Amino acid sequence: MSDGQIFKPDKDFTKEVDKQLPEAQELAKDNVQAAIEKLTLLEKQSRQASDLASTSRLLVGIVTICKDSADWGLLNEQVLLLSKKHGQLKQATTKMVQVVMGFIDEAPSADKKLSVIETLRTVTEGKIFVEVERARVTRILSNMKKEQGDLNAAADILCELQVETFGSMERREKTEFILDQVGLCIEKGDWTQAGILSRKISTKYFSRKPAKTPEQKAKDDKEREEKVKNRSVDDPPIEKDDDVTDLKLRYYEQQITLAKQDDKYLEACKHYRQVLDTESVENNPDQLHAVLQRVIYYIILAPHDNEQSDLLHRINTDTRNSLVPSEASLLKLFTIPELMRWPLVSSQYGSTLCSTDVFSASPSSDDPKAHTRWEDLRKRVIEHNVRVVAKYYTRIEMGRLTQLLDLDEDETESYISQLVTAKTVYAKIDRPARVVSFAKTRDADEVLNEWSGSVKGLLGLLERIDHLITKEEMMANIQPKEGAKGIKAH
Repeated sequence: MSDGQIFKPDKDFTKEVDKQLPEAQELAKDNVQAAIEKLTLLEKQSRQASDLASTSRLLVGIVTICKDSADWGLLNEQVLLLSKKHGQLKQATTKMVQVVMGFIDEAPSADKKLSVIETLRTVTEGKIFVEVERARVTRILSNMKKEQGDLNAAADILCELQVETFGSMERREKTEFILDQVGLCIEKGDWTQAGILSRKISTKYFSRKPAKTPEQKAKDDKEREEKVKNRSVDDPPIEKDDDVTDLKLRYYEQQITLAKQDDKYLEACKHYRQVLDTESVENNPDQLHAVLQRVIYYIILAPHDNEQSDLLHRINTDTRNSLVPSEASLLKLFTIPELMRWPLVSSQYGSTLCSTDVFSASPSSDDPKAHTRWEDLRKRVIEHNVRVVAKYYTRIEMGRLTQLLDLDEDETESYISQLVTAKTVYAKIDRPARVVSFAKTRDADEVLNEWSGSVKGLLGLLERIDHLITKEEMMANIQPKEGAKGIKAH
């Protein structure tokens, strides 16, 4: 096979092709093999003369005759033979593969369709100049396996493609391939592989671009047409500046599914915020309402840390929360240092929360994760209350603490232990005395440093007071002398 460079043809076979191609098509009605042999002889001459245009037409003519004769075995045979011809032009092979790909849907049965696909996969294997065509054929094969119910085979076939390395494939098509791979892994239940594949997509591709004026859009289209005209065969494709909202929503839908599977509530909240920053969602009241709800739900469910606290307060200041007043009021309770009684929270917000697919108060719900999230919500309310108590109390009796938290002693100890382990609060439990201490013990260095700072501040205040007293004494000594001089002069 040639190295892909396009040389000036030694001879132009256009006239010969114009003459013999219709003759061969007419001959194929009676004798297909004779028609193919006739075109094969001319194909050899045009190939040896490096006449790309004529060679491409002849290859397409041969495979078209095979398809028109409904001899799919002969079609497969000719595709393999023509692709292996000595010095075969790469661009001619690419054209032939593209045309045969269009024949797949015309195959009369699934077996014949599968045979054409396997032939194309064999021809394109290991060849960079037809990597895009191989990827597209492989996706067709994967879809066939999925329709047949063989999900594992469909995922294995499609996931073997490393489309992110394909230089001749447009970025949008690459993204679509990877999203298909992630979707199959999710359906298959291979969450680890789905997470690995999804990281191949850069979220910068989905960033919102400012709207263009019709004049700017026309100018960009004209510039792109000029680039396409001047583009050589080996150059990467000219990317279109098109709308990727559909890809963005599909990507974040998959990311939310992965985050919910691993109970990564903070990640789910961030993904929903990205969905919220989409023009189509902002302009759709129903979608906007649903996404706003879930942003609030998942930030509340996320375990408390610095990042969660910062994001929670920023979400609380979003003016769009007025569209979901019930959720906004629940969110506000987590931003103020006051106790929340779980029975009151459950009775006030339970019906609203459980009406969505996020929460369920019943363990026998269709989605077991929904009940888990309801239990996690109770846990977050209790943890918030423990942090509030730790803020206002240095020591508190266990009986009083259980009343404030609406828990028994065992649950109270369990929650305090978890927060201490997570270093959210500092606490010590004195079981014999039934007292919980939230005052952090300090070592000698901390006490001395605090004492040193206090003494330094005190000495600074004394020095300032001494300076002010001295100033007042000086002013008092000056004033009588000035008065006496005024009287004497008078």
